[in-house]
Amino acid sequence: MTWSLGYSPPREPDLLDALFLSAGRSLHIANAFEGKCRWMVRCINLVEVHQNADPVATFEEIIAALPADKMLGPTLHQLTGCMPCSTETMDVLRRARKARNFIAHEGADVGDISTAREKRILAHAGRLRSAVSDLAAGDNIVSQWGFHFEEPDWSLPRDLIDAYPRMIDEWVFGHFGKLLDEVAASAATEAAGPAQQSS
Repeated sequence: MTWSLGYSPPREPDLLDALFLSAGRSLHIANAFEGKCRWMVRCINLVEVHQNADPVATFEEIIAALPADKMLGPTLHQLTGCMPCSTETMDVLRRARKARNFIAHEGADVGDISTAREKRILAHAGRLRSAVSDLAAGDNIVSQWGFHFEEPDWSLPRDLIDAYPRMIDEWVFGHFGKLLDEVAASAATEAAGPAQQSS
């Protein structure tokens, strides 16, 4: 194990800069997603504690009775127990939680930056992009729930809901241009090649 930065310059400084920009932006989305989930559970807990509290309890006593925040998994479990959730919605949120963990723990992990080459950086960017796609789908659901909490009488902004996955992808990865699409298409062609030849 060596130092994270050394005297050797990166082999691919521009690609690394692009990846690290994407990793930082994806971490922002991941943090926002987790923050929304935590905020909604706090609201739910506050209502429950208030309903079960002594009628003469002070606001400070009610706040003090709130349960402590939990990790994202238990928070999502509690949230889905209080919101209308299909099996499909639960699966989207499960994938979003896994994506958040990948982004938080491995989002910028390409190893030694002085030896990381183009193929490795782009492959990692592809994995990060897949995780961000899963995260955006879960964030879109939780954002709709949060919108209903804040504006119960307003209609959902369907245009934003429909555009959200593309908006996130463009904001996080747009600076790569078409490069990631070309790499994904090339990888798909290579993966399909042996299968097509054997048939």
